[in-house]
Amino acid sequence: MTLTLTVSDEVRALAPGFTHVAVEAHGLVNGPSTEAGSALLDDAARRLAARLDGRAPHEDPHMAAWRETYTAFGAKPSRTRNSAEALARRALSGAGLPRINALVDLYNAISVAHLIPVGGEDLDLIQGGMRLVRAQGEEDFVTVAGGEETVEHPEPGEVVWCDGAGVTCRRWNWRQGPRTRLTERTVSGLFLLESLAPMPVADVVRAAGELAELLEKSGPGARVTVREPESAA
Repeated sequence: MTLTLTVSDEVRALAPGFTHVAVEAHGLVNGPSTEAGSALLDDAARRLAARLDGRAPHEDPHMAAWRETYTAFGAKPSRTRNSAEALARRALSGAGLPRINALVDLYNAISVAHLIPVGGEDLDLIQGGMRLVRAQGEEDFVTVAGGEETVEHPEPGEVVWCDGAGVTCRRWNWRQGPRTRLTERTVSGLFLLESLAPMPVADVVRAAGELAELLEKSGPGARVTVREPESAA
C-alpha cells in the first residue's frame, strides 16, 4: 500500500514554490558503508564544488530560497540550516561527508551533488500517513540527547513532517528523529526530495531518477518507484 503524503494549506501558503518528489523502495538491503558508497560521496563533493564554482553553499539561489523560507517560519537559517546546506558545508570542509550506512550514504550523495534536501524514512516504522504541517507546539518529537532518549516539542508555527505517532523531522528537513530513520534492518524506505523555486521541477525529478537507479543497483531484489512530483503551486 502506497504511503499517503499530505502538505497542509498553511505550508502551501508559506512556500508556494515548494515541490517534493517521493521515491518508494522495497526489497532493500542495507548495511555498513561501502567503498562504492564512499566513492559516490567523494564524487558528489566534486560535483558540488563544480556547481558552486567558488561560491559558498548559501549563495546558491536554491539554498538562498530555503534560507528565506526558514526565516519566514521563525527559524534562524544560519543556526539551523536545511539538510542540503549543512551537508554541502561539510563536503567542502576538511571534515568531509560522514559515512553513515549504505542507504543513507546513497541519498546523501544525491543531496550534495544536486543541492537538494533529501530525507530517508523506514516505511515499516511510519505510523499512518505523513503530513507536512505547521506545528501547534505540543507535538512530540522523540530524539536522543546525551545518550538518553528524550522528548522535545517544536516551536509553534515551525514546519515539521509528522506521522500518527508524532514529529519525524523538525524544521522541515533540519533534524530527523531516530524513530523512523534508516538502519541496517531497513528493507523498505521512503526517500523525499524537496525543492523550492527557482529550482526547476525537472531538476528534482532528474535527481530522483538518479537516486532510484542507485537504489536498484544496491540490491538485486529492490523494487523502486518514483512518484509524480507534488507541487505546492
